Amino acid sequence: MRQFVVIGHDVPTDPDAVSLSDLPGAGRLDLLCRCVAGGVFLSHGIREGVRVHLVAADEFTVTFDANSLRHLHPDERNVAARIRDALDAQDDAIGHMPADVSPGVELRRMGLEATLDRLLDGSGTAGGSGRGAGSADADPTLVQLHEDGDPLVDAAPPTDPVFVLSDHNDFAPAERDLLADRADRRVRVGPKRLHADHTVSVVHNWLDTDGYESY
Repeated sequence: MRQFVVIGHDVPTDPDAVSLSDLPGAGRLDLLCRCVAGGVFLSHGIREGVRVHLVAADEFTVTFDANSLRHLHPDERNVAARIRDALDAQDDAIGHMPADVSPGVELRRMGLEATLDRLLDGSGTAGGSGRGAGSADADPTLVQLHEDGDPLVDAAPPTDPVFVLSDHNDFAPAERDLLADRADRRVRVGPKRLHADHTVSVVHNWLDTDGYESY
């Protein structure tokens, strides 16, 4: 299982504040939608064994599970509409029990720390099929994606990775402290700063090619 945790610092948690006609104005929701699309879609297909978790304002987490997604299209507007539907279902997310939004989409009343706790204790990981999917009982490896990390090409691809990356903002101090304590690795994908969605694509390619060893 490959998992991506994308921190959306400025995303409004009020669904009425999410305008499909102005996604950049909704906390750069356009960028986050591209992270989802890059995470779960292939050309003319959907990946297997991938989940993307969007942490909205450290209050809610919207999860997209590629194995069970239905009727989702890769354009930003379609993904944003699903995120807005998730935020509209927040009253159904009680405690840490998720609100079921649509097939393959859930919303939990969790910020970053609670989301990482859930993923790292194994409750958010399941076995999948295809390259990059690990066994159900494997220990997840938490990897922070950051420009100050070690080069990606020098790292060995983990079996059950949980990658954490930020949106257009830098990691907040509390997030940096949390990841310094929890992350197994901190890596950078290249010598230049990339958009978050491009970073997701680079990481997928790294895993697809077994660390650029097999094509």
